[in-house]
Amino acid sequence: MASELKVLGGGDANGSADAHEDCPGLGGGGGGDSGAKDERPLLKPNPSSSSSNGGGGAAAAAAAAVIAESVEELNKKYGPYVRRDTYGTMGRGELPAAEKLLLAIAMVTLVPLRLVLGIVVLVVYYLICRVCTLFSVPNREDGQEDYAHMVGWRREVVVRSGRFLSRVMLFVFGFCWIREYDLRSEDERGELSEESERPGVIVSNHISHLDILYHMSSSFPSFVAKRSVARLPLVGLISKCLGCVYVQRESKTSDFKGVSGVVTERIREAHENKLSPMMLLFPEGTTTNGGYLLPFKTGAFLAKVPVLPVILRYPYKRFSPAWDSISGVRHVFLLLCQFVNHIEVIRLPVYYPSEQEKEDPKLYANNVRRLMATKGDLILSDLGLAEKRVYHAALNGNCLPRVLHPKDE
Repeated sequence: MASELKVLGGGDANGSADAHEDCPGLGGGGGGDSGAKDERPLLKPNPSSSSSNGGGGAAAAAAAAVIAESVEELNKKYGPYVRRDTYGTMGRGELPAAEKLLLAIAMVTLVPLRLVLGIVVLVVYYLICRVCTLFSVPNREDGQEDYAHMVGWRREVVVRSGRFLSRVMLFVFGFCWIREYDLRSEDERGELSEESERPGVIVSNHISHLDILYHMSSSFPSFVAKRSVARLPLVGLISKCLGCVYVQRESKTSDFKGVSGVVTERIREAHENKLSPMMLLFPEGTTTNGGYLLPFKTGAFLAKVPVLPVILRYPYKRFSPAWDSISGVRHVFLLLCQFVNHIEVIRLPVYYPSEQEKEDPKLYANNVRRLMATKGDLILSDLGLAEKRVYHAALNGNCLPRVLHPKDE
């Protein structure tokens, strides 16, 4: 998720060199600078350019009709990334007066309070992690560094306080209640003592950066993060206590296979040793609006061990907490402005792979994906991160991408 910040930030999206074609009108400036950031909602044309062409209101109406048709075509093609809440695509839609009033009230009351409380919670947990890691040597292996293998009171304090403060942070963000549906058997809900029964990894659909906070409050697993996260103030040490596996996603260097190997080893270790933290993986590789399930990558299934599928939902009335086609800053701001937010969680039974699935990770991944889609009432989609970047590029005012047109076979 962290690797998408540039695209989600609403800047100039260049995830695909051949994703754009020269086409006047959609960018709002015709032959203007295509690298300029478009802060206007969607593909909205510049009113001054319409009136300067002599067409007046008729030209503006025609341009609006073309753009509406283009946006509709985009939304049909890129369904998993379309926002359907009150704030519209990219959170830039026209708001009714009542919604503007609510935002204004929240801006001067809820937002400052939640920011202060959120920072306090973060600093408190950082200090706990700092105390617990004093005079403790981190585990260093294959270019990774973590404190997840601490034992005794240190590990107990880190885990228990981490789960509690993660739930507090969710409460600060307005998630007062979390509705959970546990479809596991009574035996699976307790500690699975047998090594063959214990899952080594949690596989979850990916909707928002809030997903991580929920999983931290629930099971405090390790997860994959961008390498730069380890160097962030406060968050860096916390991620090491979680046991994050760091990856440089921008480069396909020789350590890419190494990271995959570390993840597989961590999954097997959690499967064999109940004291080792479980891994959390989002096999879709990117976030959606919550109504779809993208193709699964096979990283979570290479270890040939049982997995624990978890499905997340974020019911909403006004603002969707999904991080799909909205910038990170706008998403956090609007999230803090909501008086109440909601999470629903479906915990499926542990999935035990067959011998055939163990030998074919792609088959294993597809079968778990279909099960999650059925139980979570999710739509299966063949789109991925590349298509998401193209969709963002078009919404940010660039030309409609070539992938909008029928693909050549």
